[in-house]
Parts: sequence; C-alpha cells; structure tokens
Amino acid sequence: MERDTIVKEVVEALKIFSRDIRTQIDEMGSQLRTEIQDTANQLRAEIQDTANQLRAEMQDMANQLRAEMQDTANQLRAEMQQFRAEVNERFDRLEQKFAGLRVELTETQETVHFLASKTIQHEKKLHHLAKQLESVR
Repeated sequence: MERDTIVKEVVEALKIFSRDIRTQIDEMGSQLRTEIQDTANQLRAEIQDTANQLRAEMQDMANQLRAEMQDTANQLRAEMQQFRAEVNERFDRLEQKFAGLRVELTETQETVHFLASKTIQHEKKLHHLAKQLESVR
C-alpha cells in the first residue's frame, strides 16, 4: 500500500507541477503576445512616422524643383528677350547698311546715266566733227 500511496502522491505532485507549468506557459504566452503586439504597434507607428517624413521630404523636393524650374524658365525668358533685342539690333543695322547701299547704288546709277549721256553727246560731236573733216578734205 505504501507503494500505491507513494505513486498516488507522485502522480498528484506531477499533476500539480504540470498545472503550474501550464499556468506559467500560459502566462509566458500572454506576455509574449502582449510584447509582440506592442512591438507591432511600435513598428506601425515608426513606419507611419517614416512615411510621413518621406511625404514631407518629397513635397519639399517637389516645391524646390518647381522653384528651380521657374527660375530656369525666367532665366531662359530673359536670355530669349536679350537674344531678340540683339537680333533686332543687328537687323536694324543691316537695314541701315542696305539703305545706305541703295542710296549709293542710286547715286552710282545716276552717275552712270549722266556719263552715258555725256558719252553719247561726245560721240555725236565726234561724228559731227569727223563728217566735217571728211567734207573739208
């Protein structure tokens, strides 16, 4: 009987020990679940913060790029206006040169016409004089 009693006491002690272990395992599982949930919540919060920071940085970069593009566009406009002014100035100078050349050409044509008419007059006189010389001979 003593054996049965000892076995029963050992079995009873094992049951108690088993319940204690199950309780400890359940508590550890609950703690682990809580820690995992807390870690997941912290990670979610950090991810959200990082996403918000990235959005803000992207918005800042977009604004900065817009400003740089506007500056570049303004510079290009200014350069184009300066180029137009230079081209207009050069065309004005060319027009003045052509006007001067036209005047010179007109004067040259007038001189040529004058010289041509004088040449014709002199030729007529020479023919006339040549005829007079022939009649005198």
